[in-house]
Formats: sequence, structure tokens, C-alpha cells
Amino acid sequence: MKLGTKGRYAVMAMADLARREGEKAVCLADIAERQEISLAYLEQLFARLRREGLVVSARGPGGGYRLARAAAETNVAEIINAVDEPMHATRCAGHESAGCMMRGERCLTHDLWDEMGLRIESYLASVSLADVVEGRVRQPQRAAA
Repeated sequence: MKLGTKGRYAVMAMADLARREGEKAVCLADIAERQEISLAYLEQLFARLRREGLVVSARGPGGGYRLARAAAETNVAEIINAVDEPMHATRCAGHESAGCMMRGERCLTHDLWDEMGLRIESYLASVSLADVVEGRVRQPQRAAA
């Protein structure tokens, strides 16, 4: 499974907002500069994030964006889904009975990739923006067996 730039950049930008939670609204130009993301690209992403209710915008002087909910209540999977980033790992579109083979059959490894995609999505749903910003994502190194 490959996570595209839409999902990665949306999470980076939302983490930037989360880091400034409780402060004044943050303008996209500042996020673009700090995260080294194109402003035009961020504008497209934030239009989607706003439609999905993950951010709120304020116009005028001092305007910009804020998180719509607390960082601890916003998970990474929601962000990725909001920008239409697919998280499935199979060649098939979704979980229909029809498979990815020419005759509509499932490939031998379909269930493997499907389960992996579900676990990735479950993991991302378990990680909040607060976890990302506060460095609680990485687990301590495990001792070698």
C-alpha cells in the first residue's frame, strides 16, 4: 500500500494546526512555509478538510484555520479519508465479491492484502493528532528475540 501526497500532506498540515491548538487561526501560507508544501495544494486539501468538518475557517485579518475538534479527538484515518486518499492495498476497488483478475476472480493473495489494508486503517484510526504532535506514535525499541 502506498500513501499518496494528498494523505501525507493533509496529516502534516493538520499536525501543524494541532501544534498551535488554542492559539489564533493559522493561515495556510504559514503552514505551507513550515511544512514545505505548495500553498495551492494546501488550499485544495483544506477545502476538502473543511467540507468534512475537520477544520473551521475564519476570514479577514487574523483569519486562517483551526481544528474543528480537539487534536485528541481527531484521528489520522479521518484526515486521510477526508482528502479521498484510498487506503486499500488490493488491486480490487473495495470489498466486492468480484476480484482483480481478468475473469473477475480474486487473486491468490487478495485476502492477505485486504487484511493488511484493514489493519493499516485500524492503526491509523487509533492514532490521534495529539499522539502525533506529542510524539506518542513511535513504540520503544523491542529487544531482539
